[in-house]
Amino acid sequence: MQELKELIQAAYANRDLLKENRYEEAVHDTINLVDKGELRVAEQLESGEWQVNQWVKEAILLYFGVQKMQTWESGPMEFYDKMLLKKNYEALGVRAVPHAVARYGSFLARGVVLMPSYVNIGAYVGEGTMVDTWATVGSCAQIGKQVHLSGGVGIGGVLEPLQAAPVIIEDGCFIGSRCIVVEGVHVEKEAVLGANVVLTQSTKIIDVSGAAPVEYKGRVPARSVVIPGSYEKNFPAGKYHVNCALIIGQRKASTDLKTSLNDALRDFNLSV
Repeated sequence: MQELKELIQAAYANRDLLKENRYEEAVHDTINLVDKGELRVAEQLESGEWQVNQWVKEAILLYFGVQKMQTWESGPMEFYDKMLLKKNYEALGVRAVPHAVARYGSFLARGVVLMPSYVNIGAYVGEGTMVDTWATVGSCAQIGKQVHLSGGVGIGGVLEPLQAAPVIIEDGCFIGSRCIVVEGVHVEKEAVLGANVVLTQSTKIIDVSGAAPVEYKGRVPARSVVIPGSYEKNFPAGKYHVNCALIIGQRKASTDLKTSLNDALRDFNLSV
């Protein structure tokens, strides 16, 4: 792995090296390891912190450069691209419903269900996770085990800047319909996002469950139940409401991990 890392870093610094077979082979070998889940763009350390492997993102960017454009035909449809798609879903233990698309270089663990959806290169999707209809898992996004990405969810991707963390959705999370999570936002274990929650690095995430508000940015604490909200902000032209996210409480221990979103919100007398 260290040898691969050194070859990738050298080729990223000097693209002319890709003319030599060993450097191009290092790119292909790295993407193959990412495709198998043996190497990840980001990984959780024993401390619980997440580490971004910048050189793996470098390999993905180099892979775009070495792949050749080609035409594919499927019945009356034609596609023209340079990125291959995943195959052998039966052997992988993955259910892929037409028209689910996952690019080669993404990892899908056993038990993953892909409804008509899209998973981009570099992404990692953990065991038993559901990627529901029209959900998108962007490049390098890290999705944990037993996660439910509901219909129309948009999980953002990231390749550059290289040091930027990808979106991370930890084990057991429930992401409600039409949620958008981008810019490396980190949703911790077993959190629930109600429908239409939008999270960016600048979005205020306000815990309103206590006597005084507690504000977060870029991170949703574990087991939080989150709904869309707004707050008033002063602008030169006057006062206007700006979107935010409200933490209204914690997911109860009695709530089954596979509960529906509505069941989780009913604990707080809310339905979204």
